[in-house]
Parts: sequence; structure tokens; C-alpha cells
Amino acid sequence: MGLFRQLIDKPWQVQTADGPATDGGPAFPVHRRSVAMYVFLAIVGVLFFLLVAAYHMRIILSTDWVALPEPPLLWVNTGVLVLCSLAFQRACGAIRGDLMDRARFGFLLAGVLTLVFLAGQSIVWKQLVGMGYFVSSSPANSFFYLITAVHGCHLIGGLVAWVRVALRMQSNVDAADLVLSFRLCAVYWHFLLLVWVGMLALFLTT
Repeated sequence: MGLFRQLIDKPWQVQTADGPATDGGPAFPVHRRSVAMYVFLAIVGVLFFLLVAAYHMRIILSTDWVALPEPPLLWVNTGVLVLCSLAFQRACGAIRGDLMDRARFGFLLAGVLTLVFLAGQSIVWKQLVGMGYFVSSSPANSFFYLITAVHGCHLIGGLVAWVRVALRMQSNVDAADLVLSFRLCAVYWHFLLLVWVGMLALFLTT
């Protein structure tokens, strides 16, 4: 329920320690960050939609399409990404309850799990290459590496923001601003989890 509320929250309603902030000068920088996040996610969504459309079109036009096998590690990586998203969700709940130790642990755990996921994906690539499924071997191979690489790049970009927030936790920053930073990171990772699940469904059904 908490995840659903996060995804439908109005981006122009900035949360503060006393509740939703009203429109005004001091809240504008935070308002701008929220809007920028949702606009960016919309652009990312369009990018993945275009990749999926090109994927399906290539299948229709191709006479040499051979689907890749799904290494079992893909499912392990999916579980890691789910745990990562849950860790962000728990961190958001903890920081809203002013439980800083729990919030800090959940936030740092989410970052570590993201690194584990990326390492797992690099192992999947090595396994596929070891079985002879090279990038240029077939259209199916090329699309798999491309789509998973784009997803991984977005996670790496998220880690850059994660590092910045982790560093700010060590200094005296405004509590409402820190709550918003946690929330935006959580929404970003939830979105990338949904994209990943959609990608798996795409690969498994073609």
C-alpha cells in the first residue's frame, strides 16, 4: 500500500515534517526536483518503449531469430532487485518516522544490493559469451545485451544520486529535504524494477 501511495503522490506536493507544504517560495527548489524526476522517468519510459517496439518489429521481419537461453542467475538477480526496492521502501518509512539508524541502514543496504545486481548481470553476460552467444551473433543476442545494458546504465546513474544522498546524510541537512531525497530514490528504483520485470517477460515470451 505504501508503494502504491508513493507512485501516485502528486509531485507538486512537497512533504515536510509537519505535513504537505503549501505553495510558496521556500518549497520551490524541492518542487522542482520532484517534477524533474517524474519528467525524467517519463523520458526513460519512452526510451524503453521504443526499444521494445524495435524488438518486436525485428522479430516480425527476421528469419534468423534464435532466442537466447535464460541463465538461472537472471532469476537470482531479479530477487536481488526486488530486495533492493523493498530496502528503499523500508528506508523511506523509517526516515518519515524519524528512525535515522534504520533509515540509514535500509538506504545503504539498497545501494549495496544494487551493486550486487550489477555484478550478477555482468556474470550473466560472461556466461552467455562462454556459451557462444556473442553480441554480433544474432539479432536476439544484440537486443538482449543492448536492453540489459541500458537498464544497467540507468541503475549506475541512480547510484550516483545515491552516493550524493549518502554523503549528505553525514552532514546536518534539512530533515524534509532528506525525506524527499529518500522518496525520489525509492521511486526511481521502483520504476526500474518494473522495467526489469517487463524486460524479463519480453525475453521469456519471444
